[in-house]
Amino acid sequence: AQIFEAIGLGPAVIEKCFRGTGSKIGGVGFEELEAEAVSRYREAKARQSQLSSKTPQQFDSLLVGDGQYRWRKNGEKHAWNPETIYLLQWASRSGDYKKFKEFTETANGINLTPHVIRGLIDFVPPGTVPGGPSSAIPLEEVESVESIMKRFTTGAMSFGSISKEAHETIAIAMNSIHGRSNSGEGGEESERFAPRSDGTWARSAIKQVASGRFGVTSEYLANAQEIQIKIAQGAKPGEGGQLPGHKVDAIIAKTRHSTPGVTLISPPPHHDIYSIEDLAELIFDLKNANPTATISVKLVSETGVGTVAAGVAKAHADHILISGYDGGTGASPQSSIRHAGLPWELGLSETHQTLVLNGLRGRVKLMTDGQLKTGRDIVIAGMLGAEEFGFGTATLIVMGCVMMRKCHENTCPMGVATQDPELRKLFSGKSEYLITFFRFLAQETREIMASLGFRTFNELVGRSDLLLQRKVDKPKVSKVDLSRILYKAEGPEDIPGGKERYCTQKQIHKIDQVLDRLLIERCFAALDRKVPTALELPIKNTDRAVGAMLSYEVSKRFGAQGLPENFVTVDFKGSAGQSFGAFLAPGITFRLAGDSNDYLGKGLSGGRIVVAPPEGSTFATNENIIVGNTVLYGATAGEVYAAGVAGERFCVRNSGAFAVVEGTGDHCAEYMTGGRLVVLGRVGRNFAAGMSGGIAYVLDRAGDFEFYLNKGMVELSRLDNEEDETFVKDMIRKHVYWTGSEYARGILENWGEYRPLFIKVLPVEYKRALQQMKLAELDRKLFEIREQEDIAVRA
Repeated sequence: AQIFEAIGLGPAVIEKCFRGTGSKIGGVGFEELEAEAVSRYREAKARQSQLSSKTPQQFDSLLVGDGQYRWRKNGEKHAWNPETIYLLQWASRSGDYKKFKEFTETANGINLTPHVIRGLIDFVPPGTVPGGPSSAIPLEEVESVESIMKRFTTGAMSFGSISKEAHETIAIAMNSIHGRSNSGEGGEESERFAPRSDGTWARSAIKQVASGRFGVTSEYLANAQEIQIKIAQGAKPGEGGQLPGHKVDAIIAKTRHSTPGVTLISPPPHHDIYSIEDLAELIFDLKNANPTATISVKLVSETGVGTVAAGVAKAHADHILISGYDGGTGASPQSSIRHAGLPWELGLSETHQTLVLNGLRGRVKLMTDGQLKTGRDIVIAGMLGAEEFGFGTATLIVMGCVMMRKCHENTCPMGVATQDPELRKLFSGKSEYLITFFRFLAQETREIMASLGFRTFNELVGRSDLLLQRKVDKPKVSKVDLSRILYKAEGPEDIPGGKERYCTQKQIHKIDQVLDRLLIERCFAALDRKVPTALELPIKNTDRAVGAMLSYEVSKRFGAQGLPENFVTVDFKGSAGQSFGAFLAPGITFRLAGDSNDYLGKGLSGGRIVVAPPEGSTFATNENIIVGNTVLYGATAGEVYAAGVAGERFCVRNSGAFAVVEGTGDHCAEYMTGGRLVVLGRVGRNFAAGMSGGIAYVLDRAGDFEFYLNKGMVELSRLDNEEDETFVKDMIRKHVYWTGSEYARGILENWGEYRPLFIKVLPVEYKRALQQMKLAELDRKLFEIREQEDIAVRA
């Protein structure tokens, strides 16, 4: 697989040393590389001569280090340095637009050195390109500040990676300007979903769904304006993520449906996306989970991203985000910061051109992010194809961040990227500062638009023909060729809307005739008058995401608590399609007599799902598949009872659901962080890989379970205490009650024989956290007893 791409290397070097590697903008040859190496040699030689004339000191070196991560005075250039940080914070806190212009001039000056690809790009003067604006126009004729600010979003920084104060401040500011803040993948407290009494609103308009599915519940999705599927992250594409246990306090654990102190791991891939068709299914699932929300997909800048984006557009996404490599570096691995990802200019231009050439550009809104900070950045990005713009680091800077690069250590001295209660008290950011920043940014954008002759922003989107490459007299950039980036694609005329350069039409999601429409109609009494409802319906494998839209209606009306238990009971007969019972809300019970496709119980949010063979079946349930792959992916609460064997990745990233199954395929309990799982039969390979929480109980009849176990994070024991034995028996009893499984009934009737065969799988870190919680509870009770004794003595 060719996973590398070169930036700034010319064809001679590529052909000789990296044959087959992409190098879209060309660049230096062997002559320039030799000159740079010789220059460093001469620098070291001169330094050696200086040092030879004095007594060597401990820190003397022949070459001054440029730095790898933090800013150094004489090191490599950083866009965010003491001067730019100081100027932006001064401007946003004082409301001084002149100081903001000083900041943007400094930031643009660094870019033009050149520091980034857009530093090699300039605007064509009005009147010089046919079909372009003929002259500059008065500022008063340009689209308003308020209109432009609606195009702004903030980066996906989760509650957990940054503090509660910072996360809410961003949301309040973006709601005030009618932009959109992004929750990140850490979920969101339900208290923030409704506007506050003082008129502010701390809800994140964009709710992210990432590979970890942390906090993704029916209620969470129901309170979104936009739902974003994060395929990858610009700063570390393909790597997943990790929130260290020391940053997972009680509030974050509650929001993410996990355990305090336990490390949370986001897998590199989405385990329900292995093709464009799978992505289309997830888009369909999420559109059912909130019919009023738009769906976006976050991709990263890379060679071939245009082809991927074309598939995403055909999969009916409403927005596509192309994320650059130079943002989101707060807690990424250093190797990724320096060597992974690509500039957004490369990915954005390729994506826009591909969508235009295929007549797809009018279907989707295109967005980009990655170290955007000035009006010049926004206009160039717009001309390369973007309609919306994301800001991450800049928002943190405005709120007080000074780039100490301690995001992953929980020691941020400004209270921005920490969960330490004392450090959070130092947070000085205000939503007003962010509002000022975005207003200034929109104003500068308007000024540039006026100078170029554009009245509306849509007029400039995709007008790369009005950009030109700057001539820079520096050896390392003299051979760079931006013609492929600045190419203006033309769409096909034979496709309706095929010539569009920006989004002009809405996607057709085909959710008007789904089975849930009938369910909602028949459950009207339960939803509006709280009358218990029981239904019987046939189901077929083209009925997908059944229950998601019904759960949306429940969550909008009743919040996370949903309905009373078994308030809505639906008995289905047949073969269910993908994502049966996805995001099922509390109070809803689905019973399926038949079998189900993949993704059953995805994001289960408190409902109950029962799957059993049709009445009269005579086959052995523990030897036959009854549900597909990736069951209970990201489930947060609820129960599943499956009288049969499941496919691969049963309970992957489960964080709260309880389940009983009679056998599983490979990778069961992968990345699990909570909940309970009882497996009454054989399992496949790699059981419990990445499992940091929850407990699994496995019936090891063959005595070979350890062969299939991934021992990296867990320890094993028997049912050696009454609590575990009682729990397992109760779960099996419920399984028999709901499914009528004769196999499970036989286990209960011969409990003395089967009890010694059960193995308990418990993550080591989770065990420690549970012990600490028990000790804390004991301390609390002792304190109450002593307090009562003191009161009695004083009385």
